[in-house]
Amino acid sequence: MKKTLFIGAVGSGKTSLCQNLKGEEVRDNKTQAVEYYTDLVDTPGEFIQHRHYYQALQTLAFGVERIALVLSVQDTYQVFPPSFAQNFPVFCIGIVTKIDLNHRKEDLAFARQQLVEAGAKQIFEVSSVTNDGMNELITYLALK
Repeated sequence: MKKTLFIGAVGSGKTSLCQNLKGEEVRDNKTQAVEYYTDLVDTPGEFIQHRHYYQALQTLAFGVERIALVLSVQDTYQVFPPSFAQNFPVFCIGIVTKIDLNHRKEDLAFARQQLVEAGAKQIFEVSSVTNDGMNELITYLALK
């Protein structure tokens, strides 16, 4: 698996996603600092929600091979600025999380559109709770 940096708002599901990808039990856990794993880097949500942390994200990106922009289907506000992926020297994918929760079709379309506008080249829709979409993501992360 290529080393991947996960970026998303507080509560977007980055940590649960990392736990699932590592084969751990998914449990709620607020990430307070950058968490390093063998092939995954989990960032606090504040790093995307406060522009003055963008430089930290850019610095972290030099140690990875891919960026994953993570967005919950419940986030009905703009999290990532348009063309956000241009800030990084590596390939960016988008991951819509929490697809198991009740949401309108418009919410899923909004999340996908926001990731496209941010610069994600490929988008995955997943649930860390029900594992919907996880096989496709795991296969992609293992092969690409």
